[in-house]
Amino acid sequence: MTVSYDAWIGREEERSEQILGSVVNAMAATLDLERSPRAGEPLPPGWQWLFFNPVARRSALGVDGHPQRGGFLPPIELPRRMWAGSRIRYLADLPVEAQATRRSRILKIENKTGKRGQLWFVTVQHTISCDGTPCISEEQDIVYREVTPPGAGIAAAPQPYDGVPQWSRNFEPDTTLLFRYSALTFNGHRIHYDQPYARDEEGYPDLVVHGPLTATLLQQFALEHGGGRPLARFDFRGVVPLFVGLAFQLEGQQVEDGTLALWARGPDGELAMSGTAAFR
Repeated sequence: MTVSYDAWIGREEERSEQILGSVVNAMAATLDLERSPRAGEPLPPGWQWLFFNPVARRSALGVDGHPQRGGFLPPIELPRRMWAGSRIRYLADLPVEAQATRRSRILKIENKTGKRGQLWFVTVQHTISCDGTPCISEEQDIVYREVTPPGAGIAAAPQPYDGVPQWSRNFEPDTTLLFRYSALTFNGHRIHYDQPYARDEEGYPDLVVHGPLTATLLQQFALEHGGGRPLARFDFRGVVPLFVGLAFQLEGQQVEDGTLALWARGPDGELAMSGTAAFR
């Protein structure tokens, strides 16, 4: 019998936080940027994920480093949890050092069955406002899944992605980058910094690159090829993980409707993340 989590649909929470310049400076250094946004300037796209993150006591963490089940999100018992993708709208600038509020609401909870068992998808809408003006609206998809049992079989060989880029840039994630991003987002998920856990407990070959970090890099890449225009929309979907020490490609092309098709291509040519960017 499938458990129902319908009581969590419509649940809301609100957090207020200052968009601290010290955090913004640390992110600029983490991404090796020559210049950090100053007070009053717009927060770059994707950097909103540095703020409004839950702060759980160590005793309230699960074995994976995430906060224990329950609270705002439904207490889904499946042990593996990840951020699958988002649909983001940039409505107005969010200034560095401004006081901002994020209101979150659970829109949808769905149960599905995949190739490796049961899946739960939770869709959460986040709206970040400053002085009563909505600045960023995001629908975020969180997926819960079962443990991949040992000896479940050899993974299929990666399929090379056939996208033909106009632009391409190499990026190599290292352990320091992953550690800093985990610290900046207060993300305790052990797959990003605890190699024995990532390998022996969750079945990954090495430390996993954060999905939102890859999505932030793709948004930065979009701005580099957007003719100086700010982003109005960015949608992304994670496909397969990327791993520390293995270089991947940030790639993209102009689409006829004026948007950019973007993707991260893994070290074996596979599609790791896809995205679409539109400009104001």
